Order: sequence, then structure tokens, then C-alpha cells
Amino acid sequence: MTQLILLALGPIFFVMLLGYFAGKMRTIDNHHVGEINALVMDFALPASLFVATASTPRAEMLGEAPLFALQGAAMLIPFAAWYFYERIARRTSAGEAAIQALTVAQPNYAAAGLPIVAALIGPPGAVQVAIAIAAATILPSPITLLLLELRGGGEQTEGESRTRRIVRAVRRSLTKPIVLAPLFGAALSLGGLELGPALHASLQLIGAAAGGVALLLTGLVLSAQRFRLNANVALGTIVSNVLRPLLVVALVRLFPVPPEIAKIAILLAALPSGFFGILFGVNYKLDSDDSGSMVIASTVFSLATLAVAIALLYPK
Repeated sequence: MTQLILLALGPIFFVMLLGYFAGKMRTIDNHHVGEINALVMDFALPASLFVATASTPRAEMLGEAPLFALQGAAMLIPFAAWYFYERIARRTSAGEAAIQALTVAQPNYAAAGLPIVAALIGPPGAVQVAIAIAAATILPSPITLLLLELRGGGEQTEGESRTRRIVRAVRRSLTKPIVLAPLFGAALSLGGLELGPALHASLQLIGAAAGGVALLLTGLVLSAQRFRLNANVALGTIVSNVLRPLLVVALVRLFPVPPEIAKIAILLAALPSGFFGILFGVNYKLDSDDSGSMVIASTVFSLATLAVAIALLYPK
């Protein structure tokens, strides 16, 4: 068991630390990571997710519908709860509340999910990570963009109405490669179509870079964040690392879900917080110290919580 946990978590945190120290030592500029982010989110990860979903037999793809529903609930419930907590109890601005809610609610599927699942269950797990990423990019991310657009900021055209800004925000979020790739791959799978060997090999080559570069990017992003531990950061970390997977545990007990789907759903919900909230904040000129601190605290704390989750879910 110890060897399994080390195999699953050791390489992930090693590459994250490489990115962290590369940013701290200024080997790579950690304040300008747009090109690396584009490599991961627009090329490598979409290619990997497209191959994974398109190569999945139709029957298996249909069987992943409960996973989409579970991950959607695991993100939307904490998102709404945290947003209203920040707005009502702490009187936080709408933009800050939205960024914190996304940070608390959305796991780091892109960087941590793929290598952890691959280490535990092998290549078939890429399909389940793709389903989780699709749920994240279709559900909480567009809601966050809408809230940020309503707040103002971001790219705006002079004289553009709020309605047009909202429509543009939804269109931007739903037409990103990381959203379209798994959807197109799922469409091919459900249609019974197959990728040719040459196309499969070509996309797989660039897709192979997704996990490692995404982890390096996570370390770079974290190295640029100011860290301060306060009650709000501590509570957000507990919600992300403990309450979110426990919510999925409750859901799989309430609703009939195949055991293998239940286990992977709980594991994915136990991943540390992702950094999409931080990136959205940068795009909308909204620097959130609490969000950055939550990502750092959640990532460090996940060394313990993920180890417990793996030991309980995959004891052999």
C-alpha cells in the first residue's frame, strides 16, 4: 500500500515542486505563464482527452453518465454554498466571492487527476478524468465567468450591453479546446466511429505531454502566490479536501451507482483545489490572496488526504 501511494503521489508532487522552485528561482517567469498555460489547455490536454474519449467503446461511454452527474454535484453544491457564505456572512465582493467559490469547488483535474488515476487504474482512467474535466468546464467555470462579467472588467467593447457581455462570456467558455475536445471525442465514441491509426498516434504524441507540463504549470502558478493562513483559508481547505469527497460519499450511498464509478468519483473529488480561479482573477484584474493561499494549502494538505483516500478506496 505504501508503495502504491508513493507511486501515485510521489511523481506528481516532485514535478509540482520542480515548477515551484523554477518559479521562485526565476528560471521561468512565474508571472507570465500564458504560453505554458496555452500549451496545456489548448493543445496537450485537449489532444489527450480527445484520444481517450474517442477511443472508448460506446457502451463504456454511456456507462460514465453517473460520474458526470456526481462530479457536477460535487462542484456545484460547494460552489453555491461558498459563494453565498462569502457574500452574506463575510460581505465579500461578487467577483472575489466567485473566484473563491471556484477555487473551493473545482478540483485540480487537469494537472493532478490524470497522473493519479493513471497510476491507480491505468490508461482507461483517462476517460473518467475527461468526463470530470468536461463537467468542470461546462458547469462551474461558465457560472464564474458570468459572475465576473456582471461585476465588470475583462475584455469589453465600448457601448456593449451587459447582456452581450454575458453571451460572449458563455460563448468563450464553451468553445475552448479543453471543453470541445472531450465532447467531440464522446460524439465519435457514441456514433461508433474510430480514429485512424495515424491520427491516433499523432494526437497521442502531443497528448503525452499533458500531465507533466500541467503539473509544472501548477507549481509555477503556486510560486507566484502570496501565502497567508487565516480562518477563511483554513475553512476553504477543509471544504475542498475533506467535505467535498465526503459529499460524494453521501451521494453514492443515496443513489445507486456502480462501485467502480463510486470509487473514482470519490477519488476525483478528493483532489486538491485547482488554479482556474486564480487565472480567472488575473484575466479580470482581480487579485485574490485568499484564493491563492487556498490552492497552496489544499495542495500541501492533499498529501495526507489523498493518501487516506487511496488507502481506503484502492487497498490492493
